[in-house]
Amino acid sequence: MSIQKGTIGVTTDNIFPVIKKFLYSDHEIFLRELVSNAIDATQKLKTLASFGEYKGDLGEMNVKVTVDKEAGTLTVSDHGIGMTADDVEKYINQIAFSGAEEFLAKYKDNANAIIGHFGLGFYSAFMVAKKVEIRSLSYKDGATAVKWECDGSPEYTMEQIEKDGRGTDIILYIDDENKKFLEQGEIDMLLKKYCRFLPVPVVSGKEQEWKDGKYVDTDRDRVINDTEPAWTKKPAELTDDDYRNFYHELYPGQEDPLFWIHLNVDYPFNLTGVLFFPKIKNNFEITKNRIQLYCNQVYVTDSVEGVVPEFMMLLQGVIDSPDIPLNVSRSYLQSDTAVKKISGYITKKVASRLEEIFKNDRPDFEKKWDDIKIFIEYGMLTDQKFCDAAMKFALLKDTDSKYYTFDEYRTLIEGSQTDKDGNVVYLYATDPIAQYTYINAATEKGYNVLLMDGQLDSHFIGLLESKLEKSRFVRVDSDVVENLIPSTEKKDINLSSDSRDMLTEIFRSQLPKVDKAEFLVSFEALSPEANPILITQNEYMRRMKDMAAMQPGMSFYGELPDSYNLIVNVENPVVKRIMEHADGELMPELKPIFATIADNNAKSQAIRDNAKDGKMTDDEQKQVENYDESTTHQRSEEKKLATAYAASQPLVRQVIDLALLANGLLRGQELNEFIKRSVKLL
Repeated sequence: MSIQKGTIGVTTDNIFPVIKKFLYSDHEIFLRELVSNAIDATQKLKTLASFGEYKGDLGEMNVKVTVDKEAGTLTVSDHGIGMTADDVEKYINQIAFSGAEEFLAKYKDNANAIIGHFGLGFYSAFMVAKKVEIRSLSYKDGATAVKWECDGSPEYTMEQIEKDGRGTDIILYIDDENKKFLEQGEIDMLLKKYCRFLPVPVVSGKEQEWKDGKYVDTDRDRVINDTEPAWTKKPAELTDDDYRNFYHELYPGQEDPLFWIHLNVDYPFNLTGVLFFPKIKNNFEITKNRIQLYCNQVYVTDSVEGVVPEFMMLLQGVIDSPDIPLNVSRSYLQSDTAVKKISGYITKKVASRLEEIFKNDRPDFEKKWDDIKIFIEYGMLTDQKFCDAAMKFALLKDTDSKYYTFDEYRTLIEGSQTDKDGNVVYLYATDPIAQYTYINAATEKGYNVLLMDGQLDSHFIGLLESKLEKSRFVRVDSDVVENLIPSTEKKDINLSSDSRDMLTEIFRSQLPKVDKAEFLVSFEALSPEANPILITQNEYMRRMKDMAAMQPGMSFYGELPDSYNLIVNVENPVVKRIMEHADGELMPELKPIFATIADNNAKSQAIRDNAKDGKMTDDEQKQVENYDESTTHQRSEEKKLATAYAASQPLVRQVIDLALLANGLLRGQELNEFIKRSVKLL
């Protein structure tokens, strides 16, 4: 045939500048597109041969990527079905293009969609090449080889040539801005990224060996891909070592995965893959780009937020689905109904596999629970369907390191840990060392204490309270053990209001300054064997602060000081001794003050009660203010006397410091003084 000249069939003459402009940031995908086309051509010939429509010798069925730095070319060659001149005219020269204006308006924010929507895979070559040449010979009997050439303008030339062997060579003359694609190392990196699991061998460069102190090329071609990765095989064909080896091929240098899930579904969509549960370290962080998305073994992306639920971003592995096109945008993934079905299926499959592992080998599941707990809890907090499924296999762990399902644990504790209102009270600790005293007190009383020390447990507790009927979660140090599970009314405290005021000032005056902490002094009639003073934290406020640490929107709670209750056990022998001594030594000095305060309050109240229509005269207002000022003065005197007295009683500060020490709140100078005082008291 003579040299044919023509214009590529598009309705605008600026297709190439558009391609360069809108795909420039993703220009490396040109190699994926060209190699994928070569793979398709190879696979098509294999299919024709299998049906008897091609009876020739298949020969070497691979794809070769060749770098010629001196010539400035990059060539992608295959031995597939090839093309005739008519094929080139149909598939290369005619591009369904609706017009530049509509094109630019529709795809200005979505570069990746250009190729996928317009079939421009081949034309991605012009992102890096100043000229592209096609040399092709069809598999059909009597076919003539054809050469097509274009310099990046709408004009092309096509002519008949001689070519040895069927197939297609795509020759890119790399432009000056993209010379890096003439480096074998750069091509190797891209092939490893996009083509490492393609179903046809991809050859590029030569195998190397160590010789004379350096690596040198051999005469053996280097195959860069694994044509039959684990996810393309049936689970029955794979051993545990096969899965582990595949994991390490994907993620070199990491520990063995805990376990894995092999995905394989053909209805209502096609999906294969292997998801691995890695060991998650103790710092909670969702690391994205851990799951790789493929389409017929061609790498698509590792940004799979729309394909898998957010909580599964903690997993690693591969998902392969031909129902997801090669070139997709994030917005496409998030809106496509097929993708949403895939996401739902993966959730269901993961939950089903976890339940299966739990039922088949519970001891092994319990052994791995601490490593997968964060994944399970994150899933239950963020995905309702997964949460419902996980209620069957999620575990609770107590401070004795025993594991229970939710139903098992409720059966265990409801007899002894149900309060007077019929609520089952789940006691828990977050730090078994710091909270040892409280855990010990609870277990001695016959209670069981859960260990909830995970990064998400402050949120997870709230979820469980909403899921478990008539239940409350109470941290073991949030109150004295007698009050954790209230079954009867509290025991009355035999303290007059004057004695309560005096003792409050005595103990409050000896509290050291603790950074960002406030203490409220109260009195309880506990067991004589219980500690003289206990320090607890309000459950609600502490939980809000814990959650605030993980949620910026709750920073208000995070800024509040820690609120502690300093509970004085009036039945403890040491406290009784302190009280008796104060009654004998300090109360005589305070009685006139308390009497004056009581008199002031009575007179002030009488004036308010007798005021006409509730409104006091100026004179009455002045009298009330005088009484209030007097009371304020008396309170100040009371505080001075109580503070001076308490300072002379080392036992008061000692019992306070013991309580602070038990809660990890005694530090620095105060801790040093406590040690010195302890030695003196001994």
